[in-house]
Amino acid sequence: MSGPRTPAGTRAGSAGAPETSVAPAASEAGPLTVPWGSATGVGSMPGGDARESAKAVTGTFERFPYLAELPARGPGADMIGRTAGLLVEVYAHVEPSGWRISDRPGRDTRRARSWLGEDLDALEEFTQGYEGPLKVQVTGPWTLAAALELKNGEAALSDPGACRDLTASLVEGVGAHLAEVRRRVPGAAPVLQLDEPSLTAVLRGQVRSASGYRTHRAVDRQVVEGALREVLAVVGAGTDAGVTGRAAGIARAGATVVHSCAPDVPFALLRRAGAAAVSFDAGLLTERDDEAIGEAVEGGTKLFAGIVPGTDGPLSDPAGSVMGVRTLWRRLGLNPGTLAESVVLTPVCGLAGASPAYARAAQAHCVRAARSLADNPE
Repeated sequence: MSGPRTPAGTRAGSAGAPETSVAPAASEAGPLTVPWGSATGVGSMPGGDARESAKAVTGTFERFPYLAELPARGPGADMIGRTAGLLVEVYAHVEPSGWRISDRPGRDTRRARSWLGEDLDALEEFTQGYEGPLKVQVTGPWTLAAALELKNGEAALSDPGACRDLTASLVEGVGAHLAEVRRRVPGAAPVLQLDEPSLTAVLRGQVRSASGYRTHRAVDRQVVEGALREVLAVVGAGTDAGVTGRAAGIARAGATVVHSCAPDVPFALLRRAGAAAVSFDAGLLTERDDEAIGEAVEGGTKLFAGIVPGTDGPLSDPAGSVMGVRTLWRRLGLNPGTLAESVVLTPVCGLAGASPAYARAAQAHCVRAARSLADNPE
């Protein structure tokens, strides 16, 4: 950063490049409100027992639980298949090369929907009487377009019309999914997380073709932003209906997150698209991200900072795990007292590849680290 932060939350003498100095998107409903000193998970958990996972998640993240994904169950429980099962009038089945768009629903679609139903049943059981934010994850439109194949075997990303159809179908499917979550947990405010690990590759033209000998053309940034805005706007479109108590205020605030554990997360683009929070691997940040992150925080965007590895390994003490976040705050010249309200701590990515014992320990570690951040902001 090239200057100190003023008390009003702006940088003195800042000119700002167009990519980083942006106003909140017009469609954005407002900042996300989360409990002070919060932690939550990213999405996936090891194993295949929906009740056991729901019990572990809600027991650990009492103030910010999430709907766990269990990809170990097989196709349909994975990130792409789970979201494909949500699509409306677009279907997919499994081929040796991955998920391919179909003309009609088949066994794989039915399996995906069945497993999601089991997960919702388990979540409902362990969230009786709960009020507060509740995170649900779906694959974002661009990672979905990069992963789903057309009938010719090429990614849907290769066809702009197919991308538009996927986005429209996803909007409708996500709307129905959020309505179901609200029905089952009426006191909760769903926080929609779009998983977009392929987003940077899509923007840079780095998604490989089916042959592997070439890459698909980079998608225009305005097109990328527009599709993300369409999906994120689903939250604001129906948050008031059936949402009560403390949850209503969070819902109206615009509860949306975009997650990417890849390097070079496009913070400014995501903010313009209406994301109320950005979820990322804190270990991949560099100083070239500072300007975009500083602008985002000052504009009210929350940071979901991944601080714990997603696979088994040693865990440092909770205070040590947040040193990188504290260092970032000092480098940006931000008030340390705002850390606990601006940052939610998470693992760096999903925990599907971890052992059950490590997954439990990693999530509990995030909770302790968030408490340390709140109790000792300096």
